[in-house]
Amino acid sequence: MNLRQFGLIGKQLGHSFSVSYFTDKFAREGIHAVYRNFPLADISGFEALVNKEGQLSGLNVTVPYKQQIIPYLHALSETAESIGAVNTISFSRTGDGLTLKGDNTDAKGFRRSLEEHLTRKHTSALILGTGGSSKAVKFVLGQLGIEYTLVSRSSGVDRISYGELDQGRVADTFLIINTTPLGMHPDIQSAPGIPFEWLTPSHLLFDLVYNPARTRFLALGEEQGATIVNGYDMLVYQAEASWEIWNV
Repeated sequence: MNLRQFGLIGKQLGHSFSVSYFTDKFAREGIHAVYRNFPLADISGFEALVNKEGQLSGLNVTVPYKQQIIPYLHALSETAESIGAVNTISFSRTGDGLTLKGDNTDAKGFRRSLEEHLTRKHTSALILGTGGSSKAVKFVLGQLGIEYTLVSRSSGVDRISYGELDQGRVADTFLIINTTPLGMHPDIQSAPGIPFEWLTPSHLLFDLVYNPARTRFLALGEEQGATIVNGYDMLVYQAEASWEIWNV
């Protein structure tokens, strides 16, 4: 039986979740496959990677390439097209050649994890960050009917800046989601610049970062009594959704 090959592309992958997760999964379930990191200094190296690794069956995509990868793909799923970002690529080989299809399982993973903690008071949200990961979050909040405001370092037509976060907006918005890499190992002392002093026990803080498990963003929220959730469960759910796609 040929060894099936999977992997992860991104820029900095030294502390990635995926290799350890899938390696453990393959060993535990007796799956004849391997999962490797493929760091790319630039997305332009993607084609050379695909040509070199001719046995790849699927790839995951992480920052900063979830949007940049799209022009290199032949097709997108309806979900990936709606979100405008890809975190999963399936490889289909036929007599006509190789077809690469992009999908997005971040949305499924985020929704499943978020719904485990939502209450009726979570009717609006602040989304911190405007990168590829924020697109999946926006998609899910739209599905759930939760209004949201994007927060970034600078304001724009569709977003406000951190400096515009006043007490009323923060105190009355009980769901705050960090989609930025701030606080991720090794930069564990950083955090989005929100006014944490206005958080309350009614707030739910969700951090897509999982390493460390308790980021500074979450720790500062917890000090105010807020409920905190990290990105680990989301990653497990999206990884399993990727595996389903690769095995259709």
